[in-house]
Formats: sequence, structure tokens, C-alpha cells
Amino acid sequence: MTEPARTEVVYFAWVRERIGLPRESITTSAATVADLVEELRAREPRYAAAFADLSALRVALDQELSDFSSPLAGVREVAFFPPMTGG
Repeated sequence: MTEPARTEVVYFAWVRERIGLPRESITTSAATVADLVEELRAREPRYAAAFADLSALRVALDQELSDFSSPLAGVREVAFFPPMTGG
């Protein structure tokens, strides 16, 4: 675990609908995105539902597409969203 840090977490599309918030500011000791997801899942059922299937989610760190094994050190914003479809 790392030193607790304040992080802005942003939710888009159905992730936002399941959680019921467009964004929130949280304090986390998570070292990676996957650790953060585990912290969020443990909060309450709506978070567990939103993060039940990580293959249906993408993540961006400070607005750059990333993956769930990425470290959170120095990251100010984590955004979760479903995969984009072309058209």
C-alpha cells in the first residue's frame, strides 16, 4: 500500500448509472487501478455491480487510456467507462 492520496474518480455511461454519481473525490491507499477497483467494490452493492465485469470496462488515468495494472502514484484523475464503439 502507498501513502493515502486524494483522487478524483469519474464514471461514464452505464458505470455512472449503476453507481449513481458522475464523479467523486476519494482518499485511497491503492497502489494500482486494480487495487482501487477492489476498494470501490467493497464499499456497497452498487459499486460491486458496476465493477462486476472488468472486461466490460476501460480506464483512463489523467485522461490517458491505461490498464488495470497501472500504478496510481501521482495520478490525479481516474475515469471508468465502457469500451467505445466505432461508427
